[in-house]
Parts: sequence; C-alpha cells; structure tokens
Amino acid sequence: MTKMSLLHRWITASLLGAATLFAVSAQAQMPKPGDRAPAFSVNSSTGKPVALADYLGKKNVVLFFYIAAFTDT
Repeated sequence: MTKMSLLHRWITASLLGAATLFAVSAQAQMPKPGDRAPAFSVNSSTGKPVALADYLGKKNVVLFFYIAAFTDT
C-alpha cells in the first residue's frame, strides 16, 4: 500500500464521516408536519429584511425556493 492510497482512504473516510454527521444533524432539525415554523429573517428582492414574525396573525405565508437559482451551477 502506498502513502498516496492510504491518504486517499483517510480522506474518503473523513468525508463520509462528515457527510453522515451532517445528514444526522440536518434530520434532527427537520420540522414535522404541524410543527410551527422557526423564526427566520431573509432579505427580499429589494434588499430589505423580511421576517416571518412580520406576518404573524395577518396572512398565510408560503415559502418556496429554487436550488441554485441565479448561480453558475
């Protein structure tokens, strides 16, 4: 076994471990149907901040997004 193949195995194992930890932590934070939405704030298309709390008790809120929209990917 060469040093390079050992290094490749170590890197692969590290990346798989990190991906597993990320998936487990993301799944733990995933809301379930019927859960209240977490408080968040984002910038609107005009650059002004908009918070979910701004609409509490006023309107229904629908959140949608496009993965990698307006990117070079």
